[in-house]
Amino acid sequence: MRVVDVPWHRVLPALVVGVLALPVSPPTASAATTWVADLSRVDGDDSDVVVERGTVRLAGRGRADVGVPGAGRTGMMVLPPRGFAAPVNRIAAELVGATPHGAELAVDVRGRRRDGRWTEWVEARPGHPAVLDEATNTVQARAVLSAPAGGAGPELRRLSLTADATSTTPREGEEETSSEAGGDKPGPPASFRVYATREGLVGGKTANGHIIAERDHFAALPSRRGLAPRDTGDYTVSVCADSGRCEWAPVWDVGPWNTKDDHWNADREMWQDLPRGKPQAQAAYEDGHNGGRDQFGRTVRNPAGIDLADGMFWDGLRLMANEWVTVTYVWTGSGPRGTVNGDDVITVHSRPQVIPETENGMATPRAQVPIECETTGEHADGSNKWLRIGHERFVPRGRVDVTGDVPPC
Repeated sequence: MRVVDVPWHRVLPALVVGVLALPVSPPTASAATTWVADLSRVDGDDSDVVVERGTVRLAGRGRADVGVPGAGRTGMMVLPPRGFAAPVNRIAAELVGATPHGAELAVDVRGRRRDGRWTEWVEARPGHPAVLDEATNTVQARAVLSAPAGGAGPELRRLSLTADATSTTPREGEEETSSEAGGDKPGPPASFRVYATREGLVGGKTANGHIIAERDHFAALPSRRGLAPRDTGDYTVSVCADSGRCEWAPVWDVGPWNTKDDHWNADREMWQDLPRGKPQAQAAYEDGHNGGRDQFGRTVRNPAGIDLADGMFWDGLRLMANEWVTVTYVWTGSGPRGTVNGDDVITVHSRPQVIPETENGMATPRAQVPIECETTGEHADGSNKWLRIGHERFVPRGRVDVTGDVPPC
């Protein structure tokens, strides 16, 4: 991505000087395609941005980052997916805009995988086009506008994107799952032990524009790479307490502490000196990493690597205080999965029976859950069919939308 800044006190257009330099390897699957994004209107997927005289700005004072106190304000414009006749995996971005001191204009892109899931969002940075880990015929982009606490926000006047294909290899430390490589065995998702805190902040707005309700159910991770668009479960986590209770919930906010710490990835966006699975806040708190401070220079007061909404914290996991949990980043694995439907959280059971003694967790509407197999049990939600989503974890088939066949247990 290339952004040209202008002094904030001058009313002059910022001009894009050139085109991003691309790696020397030539496209292997498609010729480059360039298009200009439509920035003329705000729709339901956008959060805390407005369009005024053809310029995208933060709305009003913008959103305070509820999951990252003191980190400033953020707004997002999520663009419609764009299809291509031939697969692409490399996307460059050119921005015309203005970024006052401490502000940021960024572009994240992602691609739809062969199995219908999305890759993680990857930022297209100056001189470094975003390279997706899988070639795709469908790409989506979002513009991110950030302002420092108490500071002026950026302006976005024009966004053009260029997509083509280049040969790539899996990220360092990661291998293709067998299903993606042509096998039939699902690949396991990343799973790590992480310190969890309660987000609270009822009435506030999350990074994707969701208004936080009482006893809400969602999670926040300290990176935009795993931030799902509003009302979707494209990026879902399974969080399990030491009591044995688990909840599957979508990632709808960014935090705590950092905003570019995708600690679940081997190829991290920041803090590459830390081991995979260890949040930077934990390293700062326990080991004095970065002088004991986060990416914003604040002293880290706890080792949190995930925030949980109140309902997930109190009702789903029945936690009484902040504590260590096991987090599974569902989208990083492969294999069959379904999407929880309806408007109410559903109860997970240790057996396919609807009795209190079997309750051992919850699953949130729009969350994506892994599907291991189908079995017969007690009649619930219009059917006696149940889905196993983990060891001794069953949910009624009627509450999960499943694409394709499900093997019997």
